[in-house]
Amino acid sequence: MDALELELKHLIVSALKLEDLSPEDIGSDEPLFGDSGLGLDSIDALELGVAIRKAYGIKIETVSDEVKRHFANIRNLAQFISANNEVKA
Repeated sequence: MDALELELKHLIVSALKLEDLSPEDIGSDEPLFGDSGLGLDSIDALELGVAIRKAYGIKIETVSDEVKRHFANIRNLAQFISANNEVKA
């Protein structure tokens, strides 16, 4: 498992206070939102966006189809964060 993916799983569990879920229980390709997968909602998305901004310094301007694709699962989110960190470096 990619280190950033595991870090993101820990971030999701702690930021969203998912006490009944362990980071290892979250699949990297598992959908984060909707009825399948993790089942997060729009409030969770806002809280996750804030946590990502604080942890990685990445600001998400507006919700678009592209942003939704980045937030579809852990793997996409890790790739998004890595790409944005490379741009800043």
